[in-house]
Amino acid sequence: MTNRHTIILMQTTQYRASRTFQDYDSISRAMDGICNFYERKLREIDPTNQHITYDISDLYNFIDGLADLSALVFDHNIQAYLPHDRQWIKQKAFQHLKRLATNSNRHG
Repeated sequence: MTNRHTIILMQTTQYRASRTFQDYDSISRAMDGICNFYERKLREIDPTNQHITYDISDLYNFIDGLADLSALVFDHNIQAYLPHDRQWIKQKAFQHLKRLATNSNRHG
């Protein structure tokens, strides 16, 4: 499957000034970006913790706690971006983390 350019639109608080976006060259990298953002937030809460651990429900709670989160994914067939909501992002994040865990278990 070809990489699909993905733009993550995020608003972290109710304030419009907290709106931001990040773009990635694939859905997988976008899911990495969301997980990395969450992990940075966890480090801000507890900077002394050297080993960040969380489960999928923690990540889902974080995603649900954002004022807004959506994704625009480029579809090569129609040459346009398709919008996706936070439920789609949660599903893709779960699949991504599951794939990472499976690969980690194979190689570790």
